[in-house]
Amino acid sequence: MIPLVYHASYSQLALPPNHRFPVSKYQHLRDWLMANGHAIPSQFVSPTPVNEQQLGFIHHPDYVHGFFNNQLDPRVMRRIGFPWSEQLLERTRHAVAGTQLAAMQALEYGAALHLSGGYHHAHTEFGSGFCVFNDLILAARSAIDSGRANKVLILDCDVHQGDGTAAMGQRYDDIITCSFHAGRNFPARKQLSDHDIEFADRCDDSEYLATVESVSTYLIRLCQPDLVLYDAGVDIHQDDDLGYLSVSTEGLYKRDSIILSAAREHNIPVAAVIGGGYSKDPMALTQRHCQLFLAANQIFG
Repeated sequence: MIPLVYHASYSQLALPPNHRFPVSKYQHLRDWLMANGHAIPSQFVSPTPVNEQQLGFIHHPDYVHGFFNNQLDPRVMRRIGFPWSEQLLERTRHAVAGTQLAAMQALEYGAALHLSGGYHHAHTEFGSGFCVFNDLILAARSAIDSGRANKVLILDCDVHQGDGTAAMGQRYDDIITCSFHAGRNFPARKQLSDHDIEFADRCDDSEYLATVESVSTYLIRLCQPDLVLYDAGVDIHQDDDLGYLSVSTEGLYKRDSIILSAAREHNIPVAAVIGGGYSKDPMALTQRHCQLFLAANQIFG
């Protein structure tokens, strides 16, 4: 069975009224998977929270220390989009560690799914867009520095460009970054990934899926990575509150199947994170995020 990484702190964050971040979605997704027979308790593994030293390998130590000790400039916290709290610190440490754990589980078992992750707007010295620290870069570096991988390919299918991942990835020749995103969406100022694929507003299933299939298959063959990190953001959905594309729920399932199948066909371990997804309807959002888990169960059995 596929390892599933989760911690209760993911949804234990008090936010101001009408805050647009759907913090409850992680627990809703876990509960739905269990209630509908798509997961069992023994599949779940919990991360050990990261510490300042671990994060200091990829982020500026002053930024890490400032966040851990609530000493960041208020303007820096506003850019992140959350008010500082002990809950936020606890949640962040576990969520970032969760992607790191998912990568290690994938290297051992062939695939692993994280019920959080995809904090791709976090840069070396600052956070942005609900992202404090960059879990994708940390997971990639951990896999490489541990000797478990020589090269990692990050396939980011969130609707927003992974600008932090792109900028941080430029420091490493052994991490290849690829972002599929809406060209007109956040962030306004894009960074340079190794490969950037932009879509026009209202791009539908046909164009989107054809592009993802051709590019992801090409990059897996070209790069021959030892690990794929896949950001399966669902904010590409036609009804997402913050997305500009027109991909259907069926399109989400097909996209996830394309990337997971490509990794398996080439015998490359794959760790997936659920990424972004925004809706005031918890059940609608759960149905979008669960497509990743349905596809993984179909492909990896």
